[in-house]
Amino acid sequence: MGKITGFQEYDRKMPDKLSPAERVKNYNEFESLYSDEELNKQSARCMDCGIPFCHSGCPLGNIIPEFNDAVYHQKWEEAYQILASTNNFPEFTGRICPAPCESACVLGIHRPPVAIEEIEKHIIEIAYQKNLVKPVAPLVKTGKKIAVVGSGPAGLAAAAQLSKAGHEVTLYERDDKIGGLLRYGIPDFKMEKWIIDRRMEVMEKDGVIFKTNTEIGKDIAADELVRTNDAVVLTGGSTIPRDLPIPGRELKGIHFAMDFLKQQNKRVGNSKFTDEDILATGKDVVVIGGGDTGSDCVGTSNRQGASSIKQFEVMFQPPEKRTAHMPWPTYPMVLKITSSHEEGVDRYWGVNTKEFLGDADGNLRALRVTDVSWEVDVMGRPMKFNEVEGSEREIPCQRVFLAMGFLNPQYVGMLKSLGVELDARKNVNAKEGVYRTNVSKVFAAGDMRRGQSLVVWAISEGRECARKVDEFLMGHSVLESKDSVNQFDQVFDS
Repeated sequence: MGKITGFQEYDRKMPDKLSPAERVKNYNEFESLYSDEELNKQSARCMDCGIPFCHSGCPLGNIIPEFNDAVYHQKWEEAYQILASTNNFPEFTGRICPAPCESACVLGIHRPPVAIEEIEKHIIEIAYQKNLVKPVAPLVKTGKKIAVVGSGPAGLAAAAQLSKAGHEVTLYERDDKIGGLLRYGIPDFKMEKWIIDRRMEVMEKDGVIFKTNTEIGKDIAADELVRTNDAVVLTGGSTIPRDLPIPGRELKGIHFAMDFLKQQNKRVGNSKFTDEDILATGKDVVVIGGGDTGSDCVGTSNRQGASSIKQFEVMFQPPEKRTAHMPWPTYPMVLKITSSHEEGVDRYWGVNTKEFLGDADGNLRALRVTDVSWEVDVMGRPMKFNEVEGSEREIPCQRVFLAMGFLNPQYVGMLKSLGVELDARKNVNAKEGVYRTNVSKVFAAGDMRRGQSLVVWAISEGRECARKVDEFLMGHSVLESKDSVNQFDQVFDS
């Protein structure tokens, strides 16, 4: 424990951010780092609980009290080794994770929780500064060849772990650059893309081969990939967006959120695209969907110079604090105000969009909406909604971004060619803890297997799947399980 009375002496403090008026002028990250003194104070707030629930709150099983202690004592190599033992990419999760570990922090029962996510980001950035992030693959290889399809967080994690086990790994990506959702789904103002490139350099030194502009099932036959590799890992993500098939859906100006975000990320990254420009500049924008993707559309629309921005959510407004139905240490569904919301947006809850309205030229001009009230069960969970009588109205807009989540992976192409079985939700059928599909030598992980989820879950899935592939190929695995929370003791005995 860094400091016995630290949690009593110091309040939670987050790093300074540029003002909304300044940060919307570009797509750069806008959050500063802690001073050395403040980082020491924030790590001192960790209580080193007898039962650290943050371990179970984190899908990766990060060993949080121990790395907080190392940070407090400025043992940077130890802090990095502890963190890297469970998390391949703290530079990603330290920026874009919703931090379920903090929701499970024991200190959070009666005070603001430890700033775990920020401390994690600082550990990895200091590790890079001190040249502690180095290749880890063994010199002696196994001779086994593995293809990983999809370079999002699950694919990157699987590739990194399999390379660490000594296998020859080739990572395939159908887009022009590596990163998947990290590259083209998350705006640069949340995570600049040199961060991915920096990690790629380390993985290349570990022997991972990256192949872009290569779509399996099109550029390379799916059965050929299986035939020429000892194992194949599918990590293509959940890419089919949820649509809103109401009257007027064909009007110009209605776009899926990911099409909008991906195009802007390509624009920022100087990557070519052939589709017509999707821009919010000078438009009245409505974002339908209240989650993180919708928030990213808000931030991007502000930077493009939208005239006005509204965000609609059909659900009721969440409470600001935990309720009796959200007991600690569960992840609470409370009101979230993101940095993009701070930059300017009008948020509405309990709004149902019934029709898109157009002008004579087929362009979107407005939405027809109604307010709704929800019936809930005894646990406060929504059951059905009813329209509020007399609430129907038109909302003028020229751009709508649909940010209502994703349904399942793309089946036509690779999955269909392989003959991979799907589950009831149309995700790849590969049970957790096994990760094997019905096709010999083919495994699956990430959103493609579990459905739309968090980046931290994708990394966890990639790691766990890699361990099962290693067992499949070698009879046993040298890779750690997320349940092995004391493996850092093998590196540092201090």
